[in-house]
Amino acid sequence: MATAREGGAVKEHPAAVTALLSIVGYGLVVGTFLGVGPDLYPELSLATVTLLTDAIGAVNALNVAVIAAGWYFIRRDEVAKHRAAMVTSFALILVFLVMYLLKIGGGGTKEFVGPTAVYYAYLAMLAIHILLSIVAVPVVLYALVLGLTHTPTELRTRTPHRRVGRIAAGSTVKAATGR
Repeated sequence: MATAREGGAVKEHPAAVTALLSIVGYGLVVGTFLGVGPDLYPELSLATVTLLTDAIGAVNALNVAVIAAGWYFIRRDEVAKHRAAMVTSFALILVFLVMYLLKIGGGGTKEFVGPTAVYYAYLAMLAIHILLSIVAVPVVLYALVLGLTHTPTELRTRTPHRRVGRIAAGSTVKAATGR
């Protein structure tokens, strides 16, 4: 039986796999916002929404640290540690996504409480965050698919993994921090 690194559909068509996974991810988010499948999510109390909001912030902060560690490891050519950090980062993204969808699907919207001037600044930051998140999904998935299906030598010589990885890390950190 061939492994992903030896060949196969995923290795041969990483862009198609990325597109498919991106569509599934976007579909989950958009479907949740539109209220599709309301039976999937329990109704949440305000306390639970607040807890999820705090947990999401903690996961995002941890993810920024993990991405920084991955960058550190690859700069020192510690490929195995870099790979572990990036897979951990992706797992944290999935944890974030589950909590976020649970929060939104369970009715956990929060209204902005504060001065009007701050509200408009908040909306501008939110718009940037949303755009970066939308862009980050396929870029992160593409870097991950390449990283999991190619050898380190192939990644360096035959793929845009290094360039895409830089964009993925930057856009993920910016989306997670809102900056």
